[in-house]
Amino acid sequence: MNQETLNPQRPSTEQAFTVLLSPTRRGARLARLLTVAHLAAWGLPSETAAHIVAELAANASVHGRVQGRDFQLTLAVSGNTLRVEVTETRGDSTPPGPGAVKAPEDDCAEHGRGLLVVEALADHWGVVPGPVQRKTVWAELDLVR
Repeated sequence: MNQETLNPQRPSTEQAFTVLLSPTRRGARLARLLTVAHLAAWGLPSETAAHIVAELAANASVHGRVQGRDFQLTLAVSGNTLRVEVTETRGDSTPPGPGAVKAPEDDCAEHGRGLLVVEALADHWGVVPGPVQRKTVWAELDLVR
């Protein structure tokens, strides 16, 4: 797992940010940019989290999209953990959970590697169904090593 140098002087208070974004490429890009901006404002490293958010937001835009319904990005710091959550509007198609993600058989496939990236970068991740017609894919990063 790639890790960034972490700031040992990070704020000890809990932080949270939530936003609704359109399930489009533009919304996914904005999710990544907002992640970088908020983590910088909180004095936290953002590179790994930005990669995770980019993958989860792209999945929400491609696989979890329901016309006219936004996906939700939540960033939360609690103790020494950063939790990223992307709640998408399609709960009927659940991705495989941790340890069950397989690489696509076609080496040239353009899709199917996003959750492999999340699994490689996150300390923990998973999928939570609901509320009805939705699901949340989350990932956690330990801020202290």
